Amino acid sequence: MTAREILHKMKAKAGFGPSDTGKGKSKISGKHITHGFHLVKGKSYHAMEDYVVAKFKQVHDCELGLFAIFDGHLGHDVADYLQSHLFDNILKEPNFWTETENAIRKAYEETDSKILEKAVDLGSGGSTAVTAILLNGEKLVVANVGDSRAVISKNGVAKQLSIDHEPGKERDAIESKGGFVSNLPGDVPRVDGQLAVARAFGDKCLKKHLSSEPDVVVEMIDEETDLLILASDGLWKVMSNQEAVDSIRDMKDAQAAAKHLTEEALARKSKDDISCIVVYFH
Repeated sequence: MTAREILHKMKAKAGFGPSDTGKGKSKISGKHITHGFHLVKGKSYHAMEDYVVAKFKQVHDCELGLFAIFDGHLGHDVADYLQSHLFDNILKEPNFWTETENAIRKAYEETDSKILEKAVDLGSGGSTAVTAILLNGEKLVVANVGDSRAVISKNGVAKQLSIDHEPGKERDAIESKGGFVSNLPGDVPRVDGQLAVARAFGDKCLKKHLSSEPDVVVEMIDEETDLLILASDGLWKVMSNQEAVDSIRDMKDAQAAAKHLTEEALARKSKDDISCIVVYFH
């Protein structure tokens, strides 16, 4: 077994990918919150480029649920780096506990700067990100760049918490920085004819025209909250938010639910890497 394989095995045991499946639960008394994740490699010829974080962590007197999907492109190194560093950088921000949303924005920016500095090692590729931090099972803070998505269900009704950063929607911002958005027949809109998302970490050669600023939202977890789904666009290309919620709402096991969603996406002919995290608020 190589050193890299040993590291991946250790990460998997700690609740990280690229293990393809896993589960865990909250330790807060009186709350029954469980999570599970499942990843499936797509039909492309490159290595798996999706990475996840799914774990509960005790910090001081607070329990944090840390959940993230990182969908790499032009290589997996930036997604791998985000998996190892982004949450640490967020939690190191001095105002994390008092101004959580600002701390997340600052950590995203500083992490992207570090990735660009390390482009010689990490390559010219990039990654989308959607992160969800659950504070004491009560307050959920979701941030994202790109088109990996977070969807919450309240009494069975799906509500999208993240923003899909599509080049067509952000054309003005891209053009104001000197870039352009291609729109060729049979293809999706692309930044400078290359990238199908308008915001991402990395992508050094496109960075002048790309943003890494996240959209950040706060959602309070109440008795009406059923579940949370985080997934890469390999799922959302073939399923609507409500279809995803409906297909797992009556399931009990979060890991089985995450696996079910990936299998459903495959059955609907999704060819992309598919990664999915499900959190149940029982």
